[in-house]
Amino acid sequence: MDFFDVVKQRGSYRDEFLPVEVPDEDLKAILDAGVRAPSGYNGQTVSFIAVRDAKLRQQIAELLPTPATKTAPVILVVASEPNDHGSMNFEMVDYGAATENLMLAITACGCAGVWMDGMVRSGDMSAKLAKLLHVSEGKTIRTIVPFGKPAKPVSQKEKKPLGERAKIL
Repeated sequence: MDFFDVVKQRGSYRDEFLPVEVPDEDLKAILDAGVRAPSGYNGQTVSFIAVRDAKLRQQIAELLPTPATKTAPVILVVASEPNDHGSMNFEMVDYGAATENLMLAITACGCAGVWMDGMVRSGDMSAKLAKLLHVSEGKTIRTIVPFGKPAKPVSQKEKKPLGERAKIL
């Protein structure tokens, strides 16, 4: 799929997924896209857990109950650790860049997903997920991305016109 088509087709998919497995080669390609994202000073401090295990996915869905978490054949978990360079901290932008790469790769593989950082940041949810998944101390769960083959059409929400958001000088 052409890169610009992928960008235009990527949408946040919050509905149910079809009971279809994601092929290993697609999952590896998606994870590879995540690790190839830029990171401040090339710190490469973002890491990923691909949860395929049905019991673990169910436990995640119990913590974060949505149609997507309840039916996704894979839930990607994105973790980060501090990436400090003097007065500059790149942790959040590094995690954002890596997650966007994941989202684009998911779309390119013919799947759909949703970036769920709001629910993960709520209360102590990040810590609960870290405990469930045995995430190393010093790493913070930033988001989860449940994904798979969508049961319904995926659409990108309407965007403001380019002229309102971009300027060419």
